[in-house]
Order: sequence, then C-alpha cells, then structure tokens
Amino acid sequence: MDTLQNKKTHEHDFSTSNNENPGPSTCLANKTVLVTGSSIGIGKETAFLFAKEKCKVIITYYKDKEEASLVLKKCIDAGSPEAYALKLNVMDNASIMKLVKTAVGKFKKIDILVNNAGHCCTKELNTQTFEDTEAQIRTNLEGLIKITKAFLPYINEMIINIGSGAGKKGYKDLTTYCATKFGVRGFTQALAEEFPALKIYCVNPGRTATRMTNFKGRPCEQVAAVIVNASKGIYPISQDHDIDVWDVLK
Repeated sequence: MDTLQNKKTHEHDFSTSNNENPGPSTCLANKTVLVTGSSIGIGKETAFLFAKEKCKVIITYYKDKEEASLVLKKCIDAGSPEAYALKLNVMDNASIMKLVKTAVGKFKKIDILVNNAGHCCTKELNTQTFEDTEAQIRTNLEGLIKITKAFLPYINEMIINIGSGAGKKGYKDLTTYCATKFGVRGFTQALAEEFPALKIYCVNPGRTATRMTNFKGRPCEQVAAVIVNASKGIYPISQDHDIDVWDVLK
C-alpha cells in the first residue's frame, strides 16, 4: 500500500508519525487501535479521541480520501505517536486482506478493533433495490464479520462493534438496516462466548448526527466518547455485551 509520510502524498493511503506498556485499563497510551469507517462521522470522532489518549491509530476510508487525510493530520496534532489512513472496501475480500497485511506489517498486533463502517438505505422495503439490500448487508454485517475474522489472530485485548438502537427495535423504512444491526448484536454475543479472553462489546448509538441521518441527532463526539470510555472498561457490561449510548448518557 502507498502511504503519505513526512507530508508526501501518494495515491491510495496515508501515514504520518511523531516521534508496551499495557498499564491500567484506563490508560490507553501506545495501544494500537484500528477504527473502520473513520474518515467521517462517528468513526472520525472516535479516531480523534483515541489519538488524544496517545494511541497509535489506524484510520480506514472507502471513498472519502480527502477527509481521511484531514483526519490523519488531526490525529497527529491531537497527540497520536503514529497514525495511518488506509483504504478499505469492506465488501471486497482482497481489500480486507490487504488491510490486514499492511496493518499487521506495521504494528504486529492490534490492541483494540472498532468495527464502525456502515451503510444505511432509508426506504420502505418494497422500494429498495437488490443493490440497496446487498450494500447494507455486506457492509454492516458481512464485512464486519470478515474484518473480525481476519484480524482475530492479531487482536490482543478488545473488539468493539458499533451496533444501533435499530438493532434492538424494528423501525419503518429501516428493514434491512435493522436486520443487519440485530445481526451485529447476535454476532457480538456469540463471539464473546467463543473468545472469553477478549473483551467484546456492542456499542449501540441512537439517532446520531451523521450523513446517514442528514446530520440530525446526538453529536458524533458524544458517541465517540462512549466508545473510548468502553475501551477503558468504565461501564458495567450487561450479559448481552451491549453498551447503549442513550443509557450511559442519561
């Protein structure tokens, strides 16, 4: 993969750097964190907050290359000792494996994986095309599962899957999206049974001000703060491994 390093720009990916002590659970400094879908929205704000915690941050983007380069710069400015922006299409197996090869080649391990990449089509089911359905299932659920499986041998501590309030209750015009997010929660619970040595959570935002909602709802920064606090072990975790944003931010 090409990288941007020392302010040199290349075509596909970006990297920049400043320059293991595990410490207590609330200390994240020098941990390696991968956040998928982190060029915009919740992922972007999550990457910023991990950078402020002095984490090494891997940002991924699909189409928003310019935004990713800005996120990268802001992460370094915020205090990340090392950060990379890598292109990822979660619907493409080769892209997933290329990300694994690059990330593991640079860091050897991933301490925290945040599966955030998502896609939403707000239409009644009878007006959704097969392409609409496929994009949501392959991005929100299939891609998340494949990313997790591909990185599992290299994950040291934690997996945080980004679910949704739409994964706990069905909503009109969100049939397929709801199905994928219910699936994310089920996957999280089953994965936690298979890998009890890892901390595995599903953070469920409610309506959040992202491109998916036409920027209406709770600020992304608040959801990102819950994700980072979850990585510190701040919240009591339910038996179903859910962390509901609307509950912890009451």
